Amino acid sequence: MKKITEFFRVLKDFATVAPLLASYKPPKDDDTVSMGLLFQTTAEKYADKSALIFEGRELNWGQFNRLVNQFAHLLKKQGVARGDVVAVLLENRIEMLASVLALAKIGATASLVNNSLRGKPLVHCISITDSRKCLVGEELVEAIMEVKEQLPLSDQDYLWVEDTGESTKPEKLFNFSEQVDAMPTTNLAETADIKAGEKALYIFTSGTTGLPKAAVIYHRRFLASAYPYCKAGLRAKQQDRIYMCLPLYHMTGLGPGFGTSLSSGASMFLRRRFSASQFWPEVQQYQTNLFVYVGELCRYLSIHPECPEEKNNPLETMMGNGLRPDVWDQFRSRFKVKRISEIYGSSEGNAAFINFLNKDRTIGTTSASLMLVKYDVDADEMIRDAAGKLVEAEPGEPGLLLSEIDDKYKFDGYQNKEATNSKILTDLKNPGDRWFNTGDLVRQIDVGFALGLPHFQFVDRVGDTFRWRAENVSTNEVGEIINAYDGIEMTNVYGVEVPGAEGKAGMAAITLKEGASLDMDAFSQFVDRELPAHARPVFIRLQQQVETTVTFKLVKGALRKEAYHLDQVKEPLFILKPKSQAYEPLDDASYQQVIAGQSGF
Repeated sequence: MKKITEFFRVLKDFATVAPLLASYKPPKDDDTVSMGLLFQTTAEKYADKSALIFEGRELNWGQFNRLVNQFAHLLKKQGVARGDVVAVLLENRIEMLASVLALAKIGATASLVNNSLRGKPLVHCISITDSRKCLVGEELVEAIMEVKEQLPLSDQDYLWVEDTGESTKPEKLFNFSEQVDAMPTTNLAETADIKAGEKALYIFTSGTTGLPKAAVIYHRRFLASAYPYCKAGLRAKQQDRIYMCLPLYHMTGLGPGFGTSLSSGASMFLRRRFSASQFWPEVQQYQTNLFVYVGELCRYLSIHPECPEEKNNPLETMMGNGLRPDVWDQFRSRFKVKRISEIYGSSEGNAAFINFLNKDRTIGTTSASLMLVKYDVDADEMIRDAAGKLVEAEPGEPGLLLSEIDDKYKFDGYQNKEATNSKILTDLKNPGDRWFNTGDLVRQIDVGFALGLPHFQFVDRVGDTFRWRAENVSTNEVGEIINAYDGIEMTNVYGVEVPGAEGKAGMAAITLKEGASLDMDAFSQFVDRELPAHARPVFIRLQQQVETTVTFKLVKGALRKEAYHLDQVKEPLFILKPKSQAYEPLDDASYQQVIAGQSGF
């Protein structure tokens, strides 16, 4: 009986979505469509409808459009022109979205800087995109003031945007908020002329090596993903409301929720950051029926004590990525969410997956041409046969995901051409073919009746990047920063599994210079100062001698297996506990808490 019910459910789902997707044609580079024009059209259509709620402030679409126009006119007055890049450093709030849309309306590019960055990575992100100006929020201006002398911008190039008004504007910076109210509220003529092939955004990704890389997001790319997110994933209508609490400088935060809202007119409830204790009360108060997630948030909600507001909640559909199979079942059964539209993709990637048939524990399917190739995780390399050809994984077996690059599934890459080329493999099946290396292990799974559409499940990241706290962590970058600490000879960074936690926690095997010792209190202060929270190693291992391959590549396989297990590691181990700023020795009591999944990670 269950199979029959599932058969008709899948047919109904497919019949609802298939015609919409079949009739949709992604924009071409020369089409005069853009993020700014989509917003403007939606705002005119639903002018008196609710668009955005944030910290007690509500704007309808007409009001929101007028505010964006004022931002755009002032940016133009400050010399920002079509094709320019402007760094945007604001927390989730109305002004952050207004900044992005205003830049889109005048044909400039918003470079969305991770607002947890400090020091060298922050300087890098603003510099690498050749940003002419920097819109900086009151709440983050201290980060800019710390590095301002290392950047090529003048004082007046920093456009200060007021937040709560609790702190004053630093002297000499341009007071953007003071002048914006006097600007015209009229639409800008150039918005209707901007092409789909122009750059809309730079989204920063850790990648696999080095400092963050700037992934290029063209208007066509944003629009081409917003439509299926809206129609096939969240299936949003104008009367819906989306709960948005993910960082908007990430594509997961900006794309599914914001893109869906622009495509449908659905209103947004926006939060600066996620709060497990406030989530369900706010869902009830603001009647949000759609939710954009990452798996880590769902895990927090699943382990959080029950509250009255979670009962009979209005949440119907959720979309996001990284939802673990075990958390998936807990979430659906406890909170009675009808649709979980897991998606998979990356800011720079050319293929996207979407679970539009509402199957359990899957990233869904894609129409892109794929290869899953066998991968030796310990050796950190793809497996080849005797003839040197890549060996494809069998159904159910994890394999490195490669997606073919063609005219439909373009790989726009990064600002840096070398970084772009490093992700492309050629001549794998046919002479001249090109494939994007996702750096992720994925497997094909059996989800039952799915109209012959292959479905997949995310397994893990490979190589020099792992995911922690819903952020990509570059092992090389973290290692380079720690290596700068006095007395350290070499740092080998890798990800290790922690029971009950999403992704992998960072662990650093540190080898000291001869005769040196490590002052753990001073080292803790260094790590806290130099690395954002998600990149700080949770575990430290003091290693007597670093192990490398014959080509001097750091060996991680054995270190990953031994991890922080006291029965396998005889060298000193330290732990950075949640909400702590200092490393302390990993003793048996702390170890047992970690193993039991009770350490709070």
